[in-house]
Amino acid sequence: MSKTATSFVTLAAAIGFGVLPAQAELARTFVSSVNGNDGNDCNRLTPCRTFQAAHDKTFDQGEITVLDPGGYGAVTIGKSISIVNDGVGEAGVLVSGGANGITIAASTDAYVSLRGLTIQGIGFGGGTGLRYERGFALTLTNCVIRNLTANGIDYLPSGANDNNLVISNTLVADNGINGIFVRPNSIGRVRVLLNRVEMYNNTFAGFIINEMHPNGDARATVVNSVAAHNGDAGFTSLGAGGHFIALLRSVSSNNKWGTFGTGILVGDTSVERNTSGAAANGVFTFGDNYSFGNVNGDTLAGTLVPKQ
Repeated sequence: MSKTATSFVTLAAAIGFGVLPAQAELARTFVSSVNGNDGNDCNRLTPCRTFQAAHDKTFDQGEITVLDPGGYGAVTIGKSISIVNDGVGEAGVLVSGGANGITIAASTDAYVSLRGLTIQGIGFGGGTGLRYERGFALTLTNCVIRNLTANGIDYLPSGANDNNLVISNTLVADNGINGIFVRPNSIGRVRVLLNRVEMYNNTFAGFIINEMHPNGDARATVVNSVAAHNGDAGFTSLGAGGHFIALLRSVSSNNKWGTFGTGILVGDTSVERNTSGAAANGVFTFGDNYSFGNVNGDTLAGTLVPKQ
């Protein structure tokens, strides 16, 4: 019997017994709102319709590419992966019913990168935009997260491993609790970098670190960023363990507090027109800041740290 005939018989037998092999995972998958179908293999010419289907058919350390504008549904990420919208139009996740738009619960060595995504609350209890529970590193670039009834971003690492969050060129606004809430409960190091991040009109803080573990070590560097029109503080640093924010070349304006808490280093930053200015306790300043129009006075109080 020829190889072709043998292959045909083997395939026919597989169909007859219902044991066709599962679809193979791909290093790069694709999603499309125009011709996507979750029954596809998520290849370039046969894309999937939702992020979740594409995630499940992508290799660990692989990439999901967005082909055209549309809504792609909530996704739970459990591996190292990138989801990339490189300028095709809005690639969105709509959130309602108190759910999470994107949940990250991966292994402790997982790298997750999200680029060019919009996460939008739409009523009926808009929930949380992005919830990080477990991983190693999360990077957000060129994203919009807004109008959620809870936090825009819930960053909640636990365990003894290190966790790293980097956000750049991103808007987090109009959320019902905080814009970005970093709440570690672990002895592992937590490192956060915000660069060109805008946090507006959140009910409580624009950005907050609240270290829950008494032996924790959570630190954030905020550069070239703005927190404005938030109901509580622009930038808050609290907690039982180690917690620290370095706020550099940034703006905190028209909030209740410009900064609040302890362990905040402020340099080349404008703190202006806040109801209560900057909390003096635990603030360290390089002495090169701008403070004006604050209700309780325009002196950025705190310990002076000389520039080196």
